[in-house]
Amino acid sequence: MEVLLGKTLEELSAIALEAGLKRFAGKQIADWLYRKRVRSIDEMTNLSLSAREQLKLRYTVGLHAPVKEAASIDGTKKYLFAINNIHPSSNSPSPLYIESVYIPEDDRATLCVSTQAGCKMGCRFCMTGTLGFHGHLTAADILNQVFSIPESESLSNLVFMGEGEPFDNLDEVLRAITVLTADWGCAWSPKRITVSSVGLLPGLRRYLEESDCHLAISLHNPFSVERQQIMPIEQRYHLSEVIALIKQYDFSHQRRVSFEYICWGGVNDSVKHANELLRLLSGLECRINLIRFHAGVDRDFPASDEKQMIFLRDYLTSHGLTTTIRRSRGEDILAACGMLVAEQGK
Repeated sequence: MEVLLGKTLEELSAIALEAGLKRFAGKQIADWLYRKRVRSIDEMTNLSLSAREQLKLRYTVGLHAPVKEAASIDGTKKYLFAINNIHPSSNSPSPLYIESVYIPEDDRATLCVSTQAGCKMGCRFCMTGTLGFHGHLTAADILNQVFSIPESESLSNLVFMGEGEPFDNLDEVLRAITVLTADWGCAWSPKRITVSSVGLLPGLRRYLEESDCHLAISLHNPFSVERQQIMPIEQRYHLSEVIALIKQYDFSHQRRVSFEYICWGGVNDSVKHANELLRLLSGLECRINLIRFHAGVDRDFPASDEKQMIFLRDYLTSHGLTTTIRRSRGEDILAACGMLVAEQGK
């Protein structure tokens, strides 16, 4: 069965015509999918019974609930989804599993979604990288993460920072963003969405041209030789090239760029590293997010201590680079990407 979730208005209008409806019924179907968020075609009651029966011969809505949940004492929740609609490019067996993380904080409720099952990027510090790559998610399975959690209606922000490299699956990511931001879709402001990347240059260029959503770059080390040792992408697309491209675009108003920086003691948290960050990002309106390393992740990287992270934050900020320390969330449920999937596979 083909899935309706993730279809554009143009595609839904064509489907309506196939079912013997008028073209405007495509907007009605979009309303049922993206505003009312129905789980079955039978619930689309302003379509004729015969049209619904015709649709059901070929289509299903495509929503499916998470198969597992882990809740932290701080309110963070991890959801595990079985993926049966994996992109045709995958040769992996179904079902596969991917994760989403729900993060409530003050007046914000953020969901971190996955874009791939596993990942190709091979970052040494990332649990997802140990899972291998199993396929690109469809827009339907990206959106299902948003629509199928209990907190769906209360979400204020969405970050594409889960499993996978979003710019390695950019067609489906942009399709999902279109549904989320279009007037006929969820009508979200692009300012509610952030997409994170390790710096896949071709995808980054296209994303900056085709989307108004925020951008986050996983930086983690400003020195190319050192970055190559933990992030293989640096061997192909140098961080300096990534930043040079970003500087060609306006990030002073609606769209924001930030840089993610996991801090490891004695590895990337020195004044030398701070000064190179200042040099590299000079002239760019941006923010650095310092991130505590999850101690539960089994990797040979020592986490920076609190005192050093505070020093780094204050040093960078005092030299004109806005810097924050991201509060660690969900450590008791190992909320780093890939942990729940790894556990499921045991």
